[in-house]
Amino acid sequence: MPPIKRCGWATTELAIAYHDVEWGVPLHDDRRLFEFLVLDAAQAGLSWNTILQKRDAYRKAFHAFDPVIVADYGAAEIKRLMADAGIVRNRLKIESAVRNARAFLAVQREFRTFDAYIWTFVGGHPKQNRWRTLTQIPAKTAESDAMSKDLKHRGFNFVGSTICYAFMQAAGMVNDHLVGCHRYQAVGEKSQLP
Repeated sequence: MPPIKRCGWATTELAIAYHDVEWGVPLHDDRRLFEFLVLDAAQAGLSWNTILQKRDAYRKAFHAFDPVIVADYGAAEIKRLMADAGIVRNRLKIESAVRNARAFLAVQREFRTFDAYIWTFVGGHPKQNRWRTLTQIPAKTAESDAMSKDLKHRGFNFVGSTICYAFMQAAGMVNDHLVGCHRYQAVGEKSQLP
């Protein structure tokens, strides 16, 4: 039996599980979208594997990524999070999660769901790329530039274009599995579902 072909970045047990089940699958659940916003911001300057290792601690620390609860965090919660060794203890990133929760709720009030808003940046459907090597995958695109600009205008931070593109990949707004990867076709088929 030939070995399973995966994208070259999926090399650890956690990364392989994430790659094979979640990464690139079109996501329309607001709580999960908020989770990826928080985690992608936390990942800035770190490896994604580091964040995957801390993901369960993040879920516990941030009340299962409930934006309503996180938006109400004050000085006591920030202090609690700064003492939590299970997460990235960077004050700016922690405060950003709280600020972004507030902006997230504002987007929900305006668009009914964050999902309805965020998917407008790709016209409501995932972009199907056809990369053959990891070096072909861009760090940012015109769509992630537009998303970053609009999110910042709405009060979000830690949402530069590169972070936005990583978010788009995670949430399945783009299919960046390599064409030789065993997930490429399956993810592409999921994007065609109504």
